[in-house]
Amino acid sequence: MNQSNPIPIIGILGGGQLGRMFIQNAIRYDATVFILDPEANAPCAQLASRFVQGDFNDFQTVLDFGRSVGILTVEIEHVNASAVLQLESEGIRVYPQSHVLSLIQHKGKQKDFYAMHNIPTSPYVFVENRAEISDLDESWFPCFQKLFTSGYDGKGVKRLNSKADIEEAFDSPSLLEKLVDIKMEIAVMVSGHADKSFKAFPAVDMVFHPEANLVEFLSAPSELPVHVTSQAEEMAIDIAQKLGIQGLLAIEFFLDINNQLIVNEMAPRPHNSGHHTIEGNVVSQFDQHFRSIVGWAPGETSTVKPAVMLNVLGEPGYSGDVKYVGLEEISAMPGVSVHLYGKKTTKPYRKMGHITVTAESTAEAMKIAHKVRDVIKVIA
Repeated sequence: MNQSNPIPIIGILGGGQLGRMFIQNAIRYDATVFILDPEANAPCAQLASRFVQGDFNDFQTVLDFGRSVGILTVEIEHVNASAVLQLESEGIRVYPQSHVLSLIQHKGKQKDFYAMHNIPTSPYVFVENRAEISDLDESWFPCFQKLFTSGYDGKGVKRLNSKADIEEAFDSPSLLEKLVDIKMEIAVMVSGHADKSFKAFPAVDMVFHPEANLVEFLSAPSELPVHVTSQAEEMAIDIAQKLGIQGLLAIEFFLDINNQLIVNEMAPRPHNSGHHTIEGNVVSQFDQHFRSIVGWAPGETSTVKPAVMLNVLGEPGYSGDVKYVGLEEISAMPGVSVHLYGKKTTKPYRKMGHITVTAESTAEAMKIAHKVRDVIKVIA
């Protein structure tokens, strides 16, 4: 290890693609990064200065790992928060802080946080089981049921159109969100820093895959009117301030049919909605997160060039050892940057990588991105 580097050893709970891209950025500073992940072939395994195979939900495993680093962060929020709190008490610098992690891990606590601070969000109610859903008035339907914990990327979420769907509902503690008529979804990445300053990236537009419930395209910067995007960025900074977060925070918004912004969810880490920043912005989300947790000043977040990000998903009907089709063809297209995540196996709609297209306008970038989507295939 490079003991002459003034940057403390950074530990990450989780070894997926977010950690992988964080390492790729941290290498530029000759930083040392340790990874804890349960999968031996996790995307970070081949890049980490030290890779520890272990369960980031196990108290003692997280404690032992955290004691081996100077700064601890996460690339997935579903980790053992009690161990994180203990590490904080022992003087380990943990970002996001344990109080932020505990709140965001629980979707019910998230909703109550919004309500407490008068942050616009969709109407909601908490339920313990299916029976309590059955007791609700029909006016609550259609709605989305979200498990309090462990849900992400469309997992742990069910749409309930009416009481006739209750047999399909989770029989577990969860929240129900009343369906909101929306025009579109946008996202803002914001960072909190040691000097209590906060910096937002320009808002982005999101287009979701109709079957996978994942972002398929992301367009940056947003093409919404400036007064809407400015409001979203100001709201994101306000939320980050109220949380007191140090590190990166992703906030997803709905724009409803009345042109009102409503907060959907947030994540205390780098996020899929910020991948375009590697090519599209002065600093990337990964560089900004690095700067945040080591205590440096924020970097400049402005747009260098309009960008569209396309998630590379496993093709339906294919599971097994991964094979990519079309890489050579898309590499010849203008403005195309490929990021594959080092995953050895594919399955339907699994995130295997992303591709960013930069151009003189988002419309031009989107046109090329659609061509890329039609060419690149992930099979087995």
